[in-house]
Amino acid sequence: MADELGHLLVFGFLFNLGVYMVAPAMTDVTMDALCPGQDECSLAIYLTGLQQAITGLGALVATPIVGNLSDKYGRKALLLLPATASILPLACNRTKAFFYAYYITRMVTAMVAEGSMHCLSLAYVADKVPPSRRAAAFGVFSGVCLAGFVAGTVAARFLAVAAVVAAAAAVYMRAFVKETDGGASLLRAAAGDEENSSSHPLCVPSCSSSSSQDVAPPTLPPLRKALSLSDMADLLTTSSTFSRDALVIFFYSLGETGLQTAILYFLKVQFQYSKNQYANLLLVIGIAGSLSQLVMMPILAPKLGEQKLLIIALLGGCVHVPYLGASFVIVSILVNPSIRSIVSKRAGPFEQGMVQGCLTGISSTANVISPIVFSPLTAWFLSETAPFNFRGFSLACAGFAMLIALTVSINMRPAELQPDSK
Repeated sequence: MADELGHLLVFGFLFNLGVYMVAPAMTDVTMDALCPGQDECSLAIYLTGLQQAITGLGALVATPIVGNLSDKYGRKALLLLPATASILPLACNRTKAFFYAYYITRMVTAMVAEGSMHCLSLAYVADKVPPSRRAAAFGVFSGVCLAGFVAGTVAARFLAVAAVVAAAAAVYMRAFVKETDGGASLLRAAAGDEENSSSHPLCVPSCSSSSSQDVAPPTLPPLRKALSLSDMADLLTTSSTFSRDALVIFFYSLGETGLQTAILYFLKVQFQYSKNQYANLLLVIGIAGSLSQLVMMPILAPKLGEQKLLIIALLGGCVHVPYLGASFVIVSILVNPSIRSIVSKRAGPFEQGMVQGCLTGISSTANVISPIVFSPLTAWFLSETAPFNFRGFSLACAGFAMLIALTVSINMRPAELQPDSK
């Protein structure tokens, strides 16, 4: 098991290394192509927001379907889709024609690559790791992906090899990552432990039924076909845990995407940030987040539990001050592993892909709405026609969205964090 998860971690690192090698340069490339020689460019902000919205809309449709299909056809088979779609060289030419060609191609491939890879990988981890250690395992995988993000940011000057790294990730995954059994082995292990417990000399006749109630988590309603919007609605209404987690991840993603939409252009206009300064900020965020998930998550998750960890993480996510706010990523980065672990424990074998895909689809819904709201808001308050002098107004609104997510998580009752009784 350790070797199989190790290969998945290597794939996750290489995948994110290739994707994020181009991230620090994108703001400068966009502004140089569209508004050369200018510090403020509303068109660049709008196009960035449009790309995030269309990518999120595509992920909203694709990820629940891909996740559900992986429950039937295997995680590895479906992981090949985002792995190959991410192989795309950066258009280094700063002319408008080359930029628009790259912009459209990247937007189309990101619909499949960005959300599907993460949800399928988490479903793979859930197939291999028992529920008691799942939160820590999710954190370790996310931490390794963030380490790839850090390495990609450091290697941003070598843009020409980004596509080569992405191709290497796809080849490595195809060669070394083994297919899972959908979690059937974990179910058999739990059944074996239950049988051993019931056969113990001190066990009374009612021991077996009692152990079954304590150990075997109930499963979500099976949805074996490709998910539709009505299926997702049914899934939301069958579990109070899933419904509240959906609200948390929606408002968290709304604020997080809004922050990503606004922050780089705000720093460009307000403080004349360059590409190197962007990279430094991304490095601070990535290193802190990676260390947090690799070190803190395995330690804190068993002691505090997912709910307390979720509340602490959302509290840190409400702070959005450059560099000071970046230090709070140590706790705010734990939001996604905590939420996904809570919901994963509710799902049974052959349902992890469906559940993780639905969570990614909900997050993608926020990714669609957020740029529509925050892009014009950012451009408005950075322009000379702003109604009042508050250039960081869109950042404050992003923090307010995360505050709503924090309020919902605080109001979650402890009973809702345990598998619902049938």
